[in-house]
Amino acid sequence: MRNRLYLIADFNADTFARYLANTAMPDADVKVAPFGQVYQALTGPGPGTDWPALVWTQPETVSDAFRRAAAFEVVDPAQALDEVDAFASAVKRFAQHARSVFVPTWTQPCWERGYGMLEWRPRVGVTHLLARMNLALADALAAEPTIFVLDAARWLAAAGPRAVSLKSWYATKTPFGPAVFETAAADLAAALDGLGGRARRLIILDLDEVLWGGIVGEVGWEGITLGGHDHAGEAFVDFQRALKALTRRGIQLAIASKNDEAVALEVIDRHPEMQLRREDFAAWRINWADKGHNVAALLREVNLGPESAVFIDDSAVERARIMNAIPGVLTPDWPDDPARYRETLAGLRCFDAPHLTIEDRERKGMYTAERVRKETLATAGDLETWLRSLNMTVSVESLTAANLVRATQLLNKTNQLNMTTRRLAQQELQQWVNEPQNLMLTFRVADRFGDSGLTGIVGLTFEQETAKMTDFLLSCRVMGRNVEETMLHAAVTHCRARGVSSLVAELTPTARNAPCLAFLERSGLTRTSAYQFRWDVQLPYGCPPWVNLDDRTGAVSTADR
Repeated sequence: MRNRLYLIADFNADTFARYLANTAMPDADVKVAPFGQVYQALTGPGPGTDWPALVWTQPETVSDAFRRAAAFEVVDPAQALDEVDAFASAVKRFAQHARSVFVPTWTQPCWERGYGMLEWRPRVGVTHLLARMNLALADALAAEPTIFVLDAARWLAAAGPRAVSLKSWYATKTPFGPAVFETAAADLAAALDGLGGRARRLIILDLDEVLWGGIVGEVGWEGITLGGHDHAGEAFVDFQRALKALTRRGIQLAIASKNDEAVALEVIDRHPEMQLRREDFAAWRINWADKGHNVAALLREVNLGPESAVFIDDSAVERARIMNAIPGVLTPDWPDDPARYRETLAGLRCFDAPHLTIEDRERKGMYTAERVRKETLATAGDLETWLRSLNMTVSVESLTAANLVRATQLLNKTNQLNMTTRRLAQQELQQWVNEPQNLMLTFRVADRFGDSGLTGIVGLTFEQETAKMTDFLLSCRVMGRNVEETMLHAAVTHCRARGVSSLVAELTPTARNAPCLAFLERSGLTRTSAYQFRWDVQLPYGCPPWVNLDDRTGAVSTADR
């Protein structure tokens, strides 16, 4: 889908719009509201519900109390906070008619010193007042799932003393320099990628000269540079800590290294300064094979596409190999100096996501459990014996406020087993579910190895005698365990409860959802056209006998097994 953005600003945003459309987001459709008419634009019709918007203002425009405080008048901070609340209310009303809204925080030029040493004195300092205004803005908008407050102070800090140009303001009513717009545009592009489900979820790492210094095959695990009283060793440790921190945001780690596996794993298991251990990696390929083949194998193992992965390697040759072999993988240039590793990692704007769920927080453990599951499959003898040994429970729930965020996330990022790849913002999904003819079921999967969280969705629209399946999707992490059949069982049972006679599932083919078509073809549903399938609801659709079905909706029956 082509990127688009609607700009509302109290300054001339044409230069920013051109930079967005021509550089940061090439070929994006960018519209600019009339210059300086912020409240008029916020109360107007807007560009449409499928447009994201940026509302960028200066504090003196929103708050007359702040303007007077900046001129060293005595003001009541409560007045400024009331004005912030009025602005936030206008943004919230506008957001009801936009796909999403981004609001940069308010800033001051670095050369504005205010009261000097009194700047953080309550009821005196302008900086203190502005901080309270920004915090009040963030708090007022926090409950709105489609509104995101962006940290504009970072943009000015990155630009340095040239962030604000009075000459440019006097001449063109553009207060910020090009460097501010460059950083702001990069953050916006990352945010739009996150909203579009294009955030990266996997970092594939080399080992030697990436996680530690030295070649472990030559010096042994005791001889590598890692930690200790050494600036490079400290840098490697700090980089590992930063990687581990990302796993708490749902980013997974994997290894693709030309090394002896036993020797490399000995470092990971035994070195006292290692911050990353085996359980921190979703998968690894440590051998002497071609890295292109190894990276492709890793992606298959964790069921992710190239567009979900980042490849980090100190070798320009290996980076070039991955760029040529698997173009969708993000392969950033990597510095020679390990002291810059953490900075370079933090500068990657590819992990932004609109929400952070429990499943994100616990994803590292889920991947570790999945690796153990596969090890037990290898020794089980046959698939059915393995499936029975899992003691799997699938819980069925209707969509509620408690699972709305995770369901929205799953809807917008699942590609392989996804029948229609329909994408909806959280607000749009809630509006769809509120229609009486629509029903959305969510599915959680757990077994003796752990809880995989909310991993499946079925959407149904009831039209007289027919139920149309609008959504059928399942996380790749639990594909192939008969969860798919269990979801169909629940869907058929709900259709029978609604009194319809048939269930229709029509796949919208994409480059990625062939696994969903393959499932529908073997599901037992009657194929009525190339991509359409039907089931007579009066016939029970059996639930796999080794799946424990936990019905939390009150409508699913286990009698039809």
